[in-house]
Amino acid sequence: MRKVPVNAERERSGWFGVLGSPAFLKIVTHSILLCILTGSCAFAQPVMKNVLIIYSYFYSGPNPYLDTLESSIRARVPERVNFLVTYLDSSRYGDKAYRESQAETFRREYREVKLNLVIAVSDPAFSFVLQYRDKMFPGVPVEITGIGLEEVREQKNPGVTGVAIPIGIKETIDLALRLHPDTRNVAVIAYDTDDIWWGVAHSELLRHQNTVKEIDIIGPPSSQMLKEIAALPPSTMALFQLFTSETTQPAVGVYDVLDTVAQRVPTYSAWASLGLGHGGVGGVYYDTIKAALVSGGIAARVLRGEPAYSIPFVRLSGLQVKVDWRALQRWHIPESALPPGSVILYREPTLWERDRKYFIPGIALIIAQALLIIGLLWQRARKRKAEIGLRESEKRFRVMADTTPSLVWMCDRKGQITYLNERRIAFSGTDPDAGYGDTWTEYIHPDDLRNVLDTVSQALKSRQPFSQEYRLRRSDGVYLWMFDVVSPRVNGDGSFAGFIGSAIDVTDRKLAQQALERISGQLIEAQEKERSRIARDLHDDICQRLALLSMEIDQANRISEASPATTQNTLDEIRKHCSEIAVDVQSLSHRLHSSRLDYLGIGAAIRGFCQEFSRQHKVHIEFTEKHVPTDLPNEISLCLFRVTQEALHNAVKYSGVGEFAVELTAAAGEIQLVVRDSGAGFDVEAAKRGGGLGLVSMQERVHLVHGLFVVESRPGEGTRILVVVPLVNEAQKSSKQRGEEEPERVSGAA
Repeated sequence: MRKVPVNAERERSGWFGVLGSPAFLKIVTHSILLCILTGSCAFAQPVMKNVLIIYSYFYSGPNPYLDTLESSIRARVPERVNFLVTYLDSSRYGDKAYRESQAETFRREYREVKLNLVIAVSDPAFSFVLQYRDKMFPGVPVEITGIGLEEVREQKNPGVTGVAIPIGIKETIDLALRLHPDTRNVAVIAYDTDDIWWGVAHSELLRHQNTVKEIDIIGPPSSQMLKEIAALPPSTMALFQLFTSETTQPAVGVYDVLDTVAQRVPTYSAWASLGLGHGGVGGVYYDTIKAALVSGGIAARVLRGEPAYSIPFVRLSGLQVKVDWRALQRWHIPESALPPGSVILYREPTLWERDRKYFIPGIALIIAQALLIIGLLWQRARKRKAEIGLRESEKRFRVMADTTPSLVWMCDRKGQITYLNERRIAFSGTDPDAGYGDTWTEYIHPDDLRNVLDTVSQALKSRQPFSQEYRLRRSDGVYLWMFDVVSPRVNGDGSFAGFIGSAIDVTDRKLAQQALERISGQLIEAQEKERSRIARDLHDDICQRLALLSMEIDQANRISEASPATTQNTLDEIRKHCSEIAVDVQSLSHRLHSSRLDYLGIGAAIRGFCQEFSRQHKVHIEFTEKHVPTDLPNEISLCLFRVTQEALHNAVKYSGVGEFAVELTAAAGEIQLVVRDSGAGFDVEAAKRGGGLGLVSMQERVHLVHGLFVVESRPGEGTRILVVVPLVNEAQKSSKQRGEEEPERVSGAA
């Protein structure tokens, strides 16, 4: 037996095998246990879980199974875990005295160590533990992991659980015969014919006894075994099942025998540590990492307090073919002969894999040079393409500039004109050189020249966009108003190159603006005339009639002694005059603002106005009202009322007839007003150009309420005025007042 204690970082070494004296091992073991116990007491370390791992065979090299098992347990157990690893001498396991001695040794060494779990890896380790567990580790849970656990799983062993791992002896033999179909002999190399694995191999070879002959090479490694291997006949392959032993240091070791037989014949083994990496071809193996993870999970459950008897045995499945690429090359075995999914190990690196540290910089350098050359060629092609594009762009610009309705010009950074489009040249005259350089100032109106020069001078300093208005002389000598929008130009390097400007003719807008100013003056004048007319009516009519009424009252007082009939006639005349004056004052008031509009609504206001207007001017007005709401917005009501007033006054004044019709209708979210007559009619366009305020005032009133104003009239065919105003709610009206106005909808029909 060999025992190596492993702390939280697990330290293992192989010098125990060198100093293989049992007494020495016993002294060292007690010393280590004493150090562990003393250290625990001295430093008061936290609670630690102790796990004893017993291997059936000695491993001198890396052990990925053990590494994975330990990391898996530590990842699942919150406490600190201490691993103790020991190995049995499997070559002496058949000796009962050896087993009894080992059991007593385990009992003495671990009686003062609180073991939380014992893990027995493979047979004969788990057979040894199951046989002597009550003597060695009474009450300690046991996890057995290995091959051939079917019988153990069927037995009821309290406190025992484990993982059954398949062994691929049958599959390895089938693989070897598949890769070597001309095999006539199979050499089985093992310690003893009593070994369980030799029995399994022997049973499997009996299935092929008609095609192959079994040759048994039995015993510990020795020179005699090497001679027997050297004498193997041709068409032989070897099944190696000889395990290492730590108790002795023979002149010929296991791996010496393995190297020799692997050089002599194709060699296979059902154990990866023997079949791979030492000249063997390989075999069929279980997944070591998967087995370690499953075993670690079960161990963690036991260490966390779960009873071992409540955890069922786990049987792993799935074997995988693993072969050594070097052996395939040695024995001329094609990879296509391998079963699908086979893993090929130790493949020699290719030229690329071996020398890629030189290839990669060389390829990178070549690629860099190629990219540089491609970049230079691309830059050259791009430059040519840019030059062609620039020429085409300049051509397109000149075509666009010559066809645009604007007057386009360009100047340099000093303000000298360098380009004029054809429309600008045609505007100035027939001389193609006119306007270039400084001569452009000759075409600016003298009153605007100083302001234009100051603006251009300031812009050349600030190099910012600007706009200006000025008068430019046309070829016929007429000055037209221009609105010029100017932006800076830049060169290819981003430096300032000058300005480019586009001027459009805004003479019509200027004239319209002047006309609007004239209309504003006319409106003010009309307001003053209206005030004068009201004052004249009050002074010349109402005041005179009031004075006459006062005289009649005085006269009535002087003739108070007259007859009752005369007095009654006088009073009737006075009452009549008072009534007429009241009617005239009311009419005058209604012309200024109708009180019915505020209290009775637009329908009643227009009806009352039509009645008063009919009596006053001795005409007949037919008024029709349909579905008109009484709660119209004030601005709409006032607009419709004023349009009705203006339309009827114009109709009475110009139509020459005494029959008129007024229709007020509300439907589909809008209200319509129609005023028509069958009189003389007029030319609408001529009336607009005449500058009269009647149509203009009506049009502006309708525009303010976002309505449609239409005048339909022809000479001799009467006149029809149509007003359509949309009915909007208060939210829409507020939005309109904030500036979201619809386009003007005013038109005239001739």
